[in-house]
Amino acid sequence: MTARKEAILKAAANLFAERGFNETSMAELAKVTGVAQGTIFYHFNNKEELFLKVLDDFRTSITQEFENHIKEKNFTTGLEKVEGALNFYLYLAGSMEERFRILHRHHAYELARINPVCRVHLESIYSCLVDIFEKAILLGQQDGSIREMDARKAALIIYTMVDGLVRFNTYDLYDGGVLSNELFESCRRILENNKSC
Repeated sequence: MTARKEAILKAAANLFAERGFNETSMAELAKVTGVAQGTIFYHFNNKEELFLKVLDDFRTSITQEFENHIKEKNFTTGLEKVEGALNFYLYLAGSMEERFRILHRHHAYELARINPVCRVHLESIYSCLVDIFEKAILLGQQDGSIREMDARKAALIIYTMVDGLVRFNTYDLYDGGVLSNELFESCRRILENNKSC
């Protein structure tokens, strides 16, 4: 990817996060990036295509970040891996705040209703994230640290809990970070295998 195209994507992500899809204009993007609108249209056919590329880049980067994190950590149990994924998700939500804001804005879902490609991108992002928790739960079921349950449904519940906390921060409603200990404790209670060996 050229440096100019990358700069356009980064600026577009910031504008989409700050203003939303509908309120972001290509003229404003051209002004922010210092390039002509024609240059933007050379790289992206329209605003929807640009938005979809921002979503796709987010999926790629968050998946890569999680893969790197899991490779460098040595979890002794699946339950520890779930807790590590929760902790890392909270970290990424803080370090990639503008991308999470895009994911949490309503306009992405409005576009997904009429644009099947957008829907596929959103489903792909959520699937990647839920897969991380599901794999950790399955590992925990194998090593005995997590009780038997439907791993996919449990992963969806765990993901919903952590993402809900992040949304508190996204919308400036409440400092979700103060609830992180309670989040970990609740997840442990849901997952932990309490049967004595």
